[in-house]
Amino acid sequence: MANKPGRRRFGSVRQLPSGRWQVRYQGPDGLTRTAPLTFESEKKASKWLTLEEAAVIRGEWVAPEAGGITLDEYAPRWIAERKLSSRTRENYEDLYRLHTAPYLGKVALGAIRPATIRSWRKQLLDDGHPEPQAVKAYCVLRAVLNTAMKEDGIIRDNPCRIRGYDRYHTPERPTVDIVKVYELADAMPKRFRALVLLAALSGLRWGELIALRRSDLDLKTGTVRVQRKLATLRSGKTEFGPPKTDSGVRTVALPASAVAALQQHFDGGFVQDGVEGLVFTGAKNALLRSGSWASAVSWRKTLDRLGFPEKFHFHDLRHTGNTLASTTGASTRELMHRMGHASMRAALIYQHATRERDQEIAREIERRITQAKGTQKSELQPPEGESEGSAGG
Repeated sequence: MANKPGRRRFGSVRQLPSGRWQVRYQGPDGLTRTAPLTFESEKKASKWLTLEEAAVIRGEWVAPEAGGITLDEYAPRWIAERKLSSRTRENYEDLYRLHTAPYLGKVALGAIRPATIRSWRKQLLDDGHPEPQAVKAYCVLRAVLNTAMKEDGIIRDNPCRIRGYDRYHTPERPTVDIVKVYELADAMPKRFRALVLLAALSGLRWGELIALRRSDLDLKTGTVRVQRKLATLRSGKTEFGPPKTDSGVRTVALPASAVAALQQHFDGGFVQDGVEGLVFTGAKNALLRSGSWASAVSWRKTLDRLGFPEKFHFHDLRHTGNTLASTTGASTRELMHRMGHASMRAALIYQHATRERDQEIAREIERRITQAKGTQKSELQPPEGESEGSAGG
């Protein structure tokens, strides 16, 4: 229903002695407020009031003073109250403390705009913060402001909606062929041979491998169940917890060679007793830590001796296994399941590697065609007097 002349169903507009126009209205909370600015015309004042009324009707109205809460007042509480694993909570705390608070901590939530976010990102990169960290900090801030908007009603819009800011270019990691994987496994102490092979042939992460128990393996069916991971906290303490996402909980089928290596591992007495016994441990049945393990097996020296790529890490065994899986013709969904990823992005990276391999095959075919031209020229070229583009009548 339209407002009657001289009367408004929502708020009021009046002209000030200065000639400008002022808006007053009553919010859903029963408090009467004055618009934060005045207007040069009654028409503009009425338009502002109409938009404010529409926000009330849609349930999107936010008290102007609510947006005055600073990011430093809101974000740390959000991180503390969120349901997160201890390691993820520490990661979020570090990302906020190092990359966000120094730049935006004193800014009111209601004052953060997309332009603010763009300036913040540019300043981060200009100050030498690595792009991956800038992206992760942006994603945490987006989650924080999403709660401020959708659950707490402090802001109307989330300014973290800039296309491309939630991803970064990941340099392609080195991989090796299966022969090199076995060379590396055979160069390890016997108690770690199966660990290396399983990393490459199952695609499990370090934290998932180290957390495996007897009950997680079924050598009869040739499967491994990933139900938890081991994380090292800032204090140096370790903690078992669920995978980062629901997709990380999965059952992975193993090739027969991996099953055979695991059987040898069990037969060698390297596995702790009981169904909850850890599959992979140190020489004294101690929990494995990546740093001490690398020293114990002379990881870098062994890689150099075997001729591995210079920057090859243990995690690259996972990349190797996932690339190998992608060459089998597995679908994107199948690769996502095997890798424990919730998004298609990582799976598509490995499929890209497969396409590159297909291009290599095409180049090899072309090389053979070129080689054959010398002996079968008449079969590979059109008859004399005809061009390749001539019409057939």
